[in-house]
Amino acid sequence: MKISTILDHIDSGHMALPEFQRGYVWNRDQVRGLFESLYKRHPVGGLLVWVTESKGAPKRGDGPLAAGVVKLLLDGQQRITSLYGVVRGKPPKFFDGNAQAFTGLQFHLESETFAFYQPVTMKDDPLWIDVTELLSKGQAGHEALLENLAQNAAIGMKAVKYSSRLSRLLGVTDIDLHNEEVTGADKSIDVVVDIFNRVNSGGTKLSKGDLALAKICADWPDARHVMKAKLKKWEGHGYSFSLDWLLRSVNTVLTGEAKFHHLHNASADEVQEAVKKAEKHIDYSLNMISSRLGLDHDQVFFGRFAIPVMVRYLDKQKEPPSAKDRDKLLFWFAQAGMWGRFSGSTESYIDKDLEGLEGADGGLDKLLDQLRLWHGGLGVEPGHFHGWSLGARFYPVLYLLTRMGGARDWGTGLELKANLLGKLSRLQVHHIFPKAQLYKKNYKRSEVNAVANFCFLTQDTNLDISDKLPEKYFPLIEQKYPGALASQWIPTDTKLWKIENYRDFLEERKKLLAAEVNKQLAGLLHGDTRWLEGPPAPVTVATPQGGISSAEEEEELEALNEWVKKRELPPGTMSYGYSDPLSGEQKAVFDLAWPSGVQEELSQPVAVLLNEEPEVIAVANAAGYRFFTSVKDFKRYVKKEILAEVEA
Repeated sequence: MKISTILDHIDSGHMALPEFQRGYVWNRDQVRGLFESLYKRHPVGGLLVWVTESKGAPKRGDGPLAAGVVKLLLDGQQRITSLYGVVRGKPPKFFDGNAQAFTGLQFHLESETFAFYQPVTMKDDPLWIDVTELLSKGQAGHEALLENLAQNAAIGMKAVKYSSRLSRLLGVTDIDLHNEEVTGADKSIDVVVDIFNRVNSGGTKLSKGDLALAKICADWPDARHVMKAKLKKWEGHGYSFSLDWLLRSVNTVLTGEAKFHHLHNASADEVQEAVKKAEKHIDYSLNMISSRLGLDHDQVFFGRFAIPVMVRYLDKQKEPPSAKDRDKLLFWFAQAGMWGRFSGSTESYIDKDLEGLEGADGGLDKLLDQLRLWHGGLGVEPGHFHGWSLGARFYPVLYLLTRMGGARDWGTGLELKANLLGKLSRLQVHHIFPKAQLYKKNYKRSEVNAVANFCFLTQDTNLDISDKLPEKYFPLIEQKYPGALASQWIPTDTKLWKIENYRDFLEERKKLLAAEVNKQLAGLLHGDTRWLEGPPAPVTVATPQGGISSAEEEEELEALNEWVKKRELPPGTMSYGYSDPLSGEQKAVFDLAWPSGVQEELSQPVAVLLNEEPEVIAVANAAGYRFFTSVKDFKRYVKKEILAEVEA
């Protein structure tokens, strides 16, 4: 089938995208590569389509389907979307992604190369032509371009050669793409999704949530749009959740289970009502967690898969829970997050906890009994604060303590509550003993970035302290704001404020932090502290490998982050702690990482790993990260594949 015919079929509604397909994820370099291959008449692969009746077909987007039989793209979405976007100058109706990936494609008539528009290098060169302008206008566009070229004396006799190249480019839409079809009455959506997963076995397979949502959208076409709008709302408040996560909560409202296998049996009206209830209960849960525990943004929001259980609990109540029940529920949430309750077999543990809410003896007490039986003692020991980097599981616990325990800022003496006013009042991580000074004394990176060396301060205070040593700035703080140091669980023994006693400082502060956690958690139980009694679970100490190894390395990475921000791209996370998604165990610390890609959700996870051991590189590789061992190589990647800049 000719490319022009395929695009016409999309316009007429005879070809569309099935609901279970993910959005558009190609970047500019992939679009450019596709057009280079087409121009050179190289093979670009065929299409796989599902031929089905348009009535009830689970298609994506707002565009109407034509009557009768239609074709839904199973394999070839990225190529066809790119072709449609460039040829038509706009995305197709089913589009969901970043249109900048195919906007502004140019072709150079002399070098026969493709590149995306850059005013500095292209605006004064008449040989760069807009591909969309040519292809969208067809032969008329060809003639108009030739007329303009003929008026340029410098081009002269080359106009004939350029005309041939324009014709070759224009002929791209006449190329035939092999079209393979999946047909037959036995091809249910389950069968088709299985075929899709097999065809795309090299990429990311559809999740169970994708399939469940596809079935929902067959009866409620706006379902994906409605749910994504709710996710966008929470993102605006600092929380990043996935559609799968939201569907879990919708599912627990409807079925009381974590698994999706009964969700598709619900009617569209039932699903819509469940979405409303889930949103209401999620809002209530987030407000509770934010106001009472202080966990008010995504980086410190551990245990997110406890939310579907909380949603089910709240939905079973006829009225909002009492203060005691609310705090007991929050105690369970905090404990589930601390010990990684849902880091392993997520569905199984959610289902187990949902069962704990059912029956005459079901409820919060049973939830906590199950948690203690699974983990052991729920008390916190100093050794639990052994972790390091922002990825350590007890990093959110430290933030929780800061919010709950009345921690005070060292520059103002004020409690570090949420919503402090002023552009420099947002909380930042502060290294109590400055990193540069510790590296000079040859402390290991795991010691430099230990959680016990972190506290939270306002940005203004953090900048003011800079790289001063505690023995210098601690006495000034204590003199100006008595008790402010103790409010951040700083040992009072002044000998521990000296850098040569840094390791002893860490051990003493771990004790203070553990005691404070147990105190705050006990306060949530309103005297019924039976779940904190008994011997604690054994403390397992594992030091993940990797991480920033020197002050010079850190300066280089900070400069790289500034370079990224100047290009209006999101900065990476320094000292990113990568944890196994199944076990929750922290496996390594990456120097600088973009877990969602430099173009979020449009490129694969990326990490910069400077001077790292092979073991760390192996972890990054197994986790699907694209990693770079030099700043130069990373910059080249950003310029070439993300920004699609033309090399000089």
